[in-house]
Formats: sequence, C-alpha cells, structure tokens
Amino acid sequence: MKTYDSKNVRNVVLLGSPKSGKTTLVEAMMFEGKVIDRRGTIESKNTMSDNSEIEQIYQRSIYSTLLFTEYKETKFNIIDTPGSDDFVGGVYSAFTVCESGIVLVNATQGVEVGTEIFIRQALKHKKPITIAINQLDSDKADWHLAIDSLKNVYGGKIVLVQYPVNAGPSFDAFIDVLKMKMYKFKDENGTREELEIPAEMLDEAQALQQELIEKAAENDEKLMEIFFDKGSLTEDEIRSGLREGMTKGDIFPVFCLSAKKDIGVKRLMEFTINTNPDPSAVGNLLKDGTLIKADSSAPTSLFFYKTALEQHLGDVAYFKVMSGTLKEGMDLINPDTGDKERISIIYAAAGKKREKISEIKAGDIGCTVKLKSVKTGQTLCAGCEYSYAPTKFPEPKFRTAIKAKEEKDDEKLGELLNRASAEDPTIVVEYSKELKQTILSGQGEHHINILKWKLNNVDKIEIELMAPKIPYRETITKVAIADYRHKKQSGGAGQFGEVHLLIEPYFEGKPEQNKFKVDGQDMVLNVKGKEEYPLEWGGKLEYYNCIVGGAIDARFMPAILKGIMEKMTEGPLTGSYARDIRVYIFDGKMHPVDSNELSFKLAARNAFKEAFKKAGPKIMEPIYNIEVMVPSDCMGDVMSDLQNRRALIEGMQSENGFEVLKARIPLAELYRYSTTLSSLTSGRATFTQKFAEYQQVPSDVQEKLLKAYEEEEKDE
Repeated sequence: MKTYDSKNVRNVVLLGSPKSGKTTLVEAMMFEGKVIDRRGTIESKNTMSDNSEIEQIYQRSIYSTLLFTEYKETKFNIIDTPGSDDFVGGVYSAFTVCESGIVLVNATQGVEVGTEIFIRQALKHKKPITIAINQLDSDKADWHLAIDSLKNVYGGKIVLVQYPVNAGPSFDAFIDVLKMKMYKFKDENGTREELEIPAEMLDEAQALQQELIEKAAENDEKLMEIFFDKGSLTEDEIRSGLREGMTKGDIFPVFCLSAKKDIGVKRLMEFTINTNPDPSAVGNLLKDGTLIKADSSAPTSLFFYKTALEQHLGDVAYFKVMSGTLKEGMDLINPDTGDKERISIIYAAAGKKREKISEIKAGDIGCTVKLKSVKTGQTLCAGCEYSYAPTKFPEPKFRTAIKAKEEKDDEKLGELLNRASAEDPTIVVEYSKELKQTILSGQGEHHINILKWKLNNVDKIEIELMAPKIPYRETITKVAIADYRHKKQSGGAGQFGEVHLLIEPYFEGKPEQNKFKVDGQDMVLNVKGKEEYPLEWGGKLEYYNCIVGGAIDARFMPAILKGIMEKMTEGPLTGSYARDIRVYIFDGKMHPVDSNELSFKLAARNAFKEAFKKAGPKIMEPIYNIEVMVPSDCMGDVMSDLQNRRALIEGMQSENGFEVLKARIPLAELYRYSTTLSSLTSGRATFTQKFAEYQQVPSDVQEKLLKAYEEEEKDE
C-alpha cells in the first residue's frame, strides 16, 4: 500500500440503526477499492466487519471496527459502528478520529430510533453527515416514506442529491441531480452506465437541481451573489456550498443506495472525496484547547482511540496520526506517564485483515501491537509534548452488582472486568468498600448481558448479576447526649474508659455555639479545641474538645476520635456512612491503672451510637438529575413511570420533535430504568443521568430500610 497525505485521506464513521446495512456497505466499498475480491454477507458470517462470534450469533454489529479501502487515489478509513444505543461507546471514539459521517436509513423503515440518536450525536460532535437511503432493492422499499420521515424530523436540512428511478426488487437506476445524469447498473458488481436523463424525467430532475443549487447558495455569500447574477451554479460551486452547509450542520445531502447490489456505492464515495473534509482541514484539540493541524512535516504525535484483545496477537492498539509521520521502529514518549514506547510494526486494518506498512502520515489511521502500557485515550509523541483531549464518553445508564459463582474465581473475574473496561471505556468497574460489592455499570442491560455472555462463553467463568446496594448516608436532625462506660476486668490489668458526649447536626456555614438545650435542660460547654474532618464519602465531621478539670487525659482524645470515626464508617441505622455531625466531648472518667486507648475508643463508639439513635436519625439517599429525550406520543407513559419511581419533574422543553424531560430521581429507583424506558417507547427514547446530591428518604422508605437491615443483622 502507498503512503497517503492527509489531503488524500477520508476518515468516515458509518452510523445507523440495526439492519440499516452498514456492514454490507463496507463490504461494497472494500470491493470497489480492490481490498477484497469477493463481498461477504451477514447471513454467511464472512464479512470483514462483524467478525466476532457474538456478532455472528446476533447478526449485528456490537463492536466498532476499523476498515480501509482505496479509491480514486484516496484512502478511506471507515469505522463501522454498532446500531444499538447500548454500544454507543464505539460511536463516541469514532467521532474523536473521524472528520465526517455517513448515516444509513433503511428504505423500508424510514427514520428510526438509531437515525435520530446518531444524527443528534453527530451534530453535537460537529461532524458533517451524508444520508444514504439503503435497501432500495427491497420488496417493501418506499422512497417517499423515507424522505417524508426525514423531512418531518429535519425539515429543510434534507437536500436530495439523488432519487431512484424504480425503487423495489427491480431497482437498478437513479437520477443524480448534482451531475444531472442517470446511472443505470448492469449487474450486482457496481458496473454502471452514465446516461442522459430521459425526457419524461427531466422536469423533476431540473426542479430538484434548482432546490440543490438554492440550498448550496444559502450557505455562502459569494455563491449567493453568483446565483443572483447567473441564476445557477457550477458543479464545483454547488459542492462548495454543500460543504459549507454540511460543516454548519444545516445540510444533510441524501443519496440512493443498494449496498447489497453495489448500486450507488461509487457515487457516494466520489461525493465523500469531493465534498467531505480531509484531516488537514479540521485539526485536533490538545487538552489545553490548542488546535494541532494534521501536518506530516510536523513533530510526530499519535492518539490511541481504541484497544482490543485478540487471541493470537494480544493487545491491538488503534491510533490516528495527529501530526508528523510515523515510521516503523520509531521511539515515542507517553507525555502522561513518561514511558517510552517503540512502534515495532504498523498495520492498515480492514477488520481482522491487516496490511503491514512501513510508514503512515498525519491524518491517517492504523494499528499496532506489543505496546507496553499505552491505554485508550492516551497520546504518544516524538519531538513535542502534545497530549490530546481524550474521548468524553457518556455516563453509564445501567448499574448492577457482579460476583463470581465460585469464590476461587474472584481474582480472575477482577482481571477480566478491568480488561473489559480497557477495551470499552463505557464499561465502568468499581469495588465499593462501603457496599461490599463489585459494581458494574454500562449503557444498558443488553450491554451488560453481552459482557456476561463473553465471560461465560469465551473466558469460561460463571458469574451472577444482582441488584446493587444503594450507598445511603446517615445523619441526625437534632441535639442529643449520651455517655458510655467501658469496663472489663479479667485478671491483671483491666480496661476502663468513660465518655460523655453531645452531638448536633452540621451544615455548611452553621455558626458555632456552646449553649444547648437537651431534654429541657440548658447546657453550656467550654470549647477548648476544634478539629474539622471532610469525609471522603461526602459531608463533614467537626470534633470539639470540651473537657474541663482533666476528666479525660489529652492523650486519650485521638482514641475517642478514632472510635467515633469508626462508627461513622458503619452508621448505627443501616451500616451506611454517617455524615454532617458535630461531636462535643464534654466529660468522662479515667482509671489510673486500667485506662488505655482501646477502652476510650470503645466507650466513644458506644456513646456515639446511643446519642445518634436519640438525635432524630435520618437516612439520606443519592438523588440524580436525569434528562429524558422522549417522543411526544410517549410522553404520558414516561411521565407516569417516573412519578411511580418517586421522581420530581422539574421541567420540559421541545427539541427536534422530541420532548426533553428534566427530573430528579432517587438512585434506588433507577435500577433497570433504561430497560423500562426502552420498552415504554419501543427504544425511541434516551436519557442521561448525573449525581446531584443526598436528600432524606421519606419516612415509609426509612422504615422499610430499617426493617431490612434488622433482618440482615439477624441472618448474620
């Protein structure tokens, strides 16, 4: 393979709902570029893209796949992405390294859930997109349905570049109003004739071309002047206007396609070459916001957007050359860690088919193996200290607890989960000391079930998934006092320590005080010292020394603090962390022989526990802000479900035919919400969630939690 400059590279992400034909399109593109001499099919399980066992079982993409083809002196790097929102991580990483996207729409379905989700994400990432209506050779193909559904959602952004002559099983021709030609196909291998548009079709073609010209002119003042002056634009001028409109997200050009029969594939590729941006036109952002151009003569820097484990190769690291030229055997530095890495081999990748190359220039994408420590999202460079902004992946939407069925497999499971997270950063693994559970988070239940299948069938380890515990917090609502004497005598030196303490609720900015009313009695404390402890689980402990007359020696005060802190890590109500409390140690007793640190630690623990239970204790739960993007016709069902989950609806607004619901909801009510939302809306809704704060649980919920904890304590 020859080496390509950035101006002759097109990095394209393929987007679309399941069954829209992305994988079949890639086969046709590689066939046109002579990378393969025979196209595979999903049914035959021999495509270059969906090459894992699980993808072949489901007959759909689950992982994003890098492929390449060469056409008209241009190298296409194509990332075929999954159609399900559960596997959206591959889409986000592709957006980091691709300059444009092609969205496939199934001609039998029109706009689907995936169409809307992925176009919305492309616009968010400021990626120009082309829409290709695929499967126009299907029995149920309906061009007008597809176009109407697109215009209903995207209005005037939809601009026809082509339209079919005979959609359906006999589909073999389309009119191209940019070229003002009819393309007729002789076979299923892309062999085409370029013909004049038949007279009976000319009026429609000219009307559509006029629409195309006007839309192109709208996006450029110079073109608008030319259009007013001449009444028309040249083909190159139309492309220039389309490019400008696509870059702004104001134009979605629409093409005809039968990827299965290789109809329209070449024209789509030609348009991509002529109109879509090359890497040098876009540049890449460093972490500090500096834009680095894809210049092959600049210092060399690579960004690693994906890592995958392959049985016979080990770790395969996928990268984009952001600047400079990478040569085989080159030494580079990881600016994040200072580690040196040697690139011993460079591949151009077409799925699992790889072509060894000696060098690769700025803007191009490749892969390598046998790196020591580079992770997804990191940079390697030589002659510079560039560090590129990592991909911002969406927050998880589904949480579950996971454990190995056999205790002996715990360590192996931990390693496999860390490996899965390295390959797919939207899988988040965390061991919670508080909950005593390993919490596995992902984009949806299907996402997690695919990982479970892999653990069971590939890694041969049996696991269990269960509802995760909730990280509740415990606090108090009023002042209380308690004392506790720890006394133990068993021959020899005994144990003795007595602690009297007062506790009160704390909140940020609360004024300090030394006068209290407890059980109708006034108390005045003499504060001698204060210590503040921000707690790693949130909130604060303020610890006051109010001992007078040497009732407790100063050397025992740290032990008392330790006893209180131990009890705060295992709250008296449910064993959850306690927070936001002021503790005043105001009295106690010692024994000249038997008092020691352990005695005072135990006395403090028990005194704190007793006071806590008298201080109007409350359980607090994590509250999340969620935004649900839901079709208007599903709004009632979604709102009703949220209210049943104790959610507080805070507002709503319309956006592109969707309603955006904003609400606050307890984490306890979010378990399997992604599954329910998908069921209520036939997969058409999506949501994001983010931690907001802790709030007190309602009294009926608190009673249930207390009873459940009591039962748990009895069982233990």
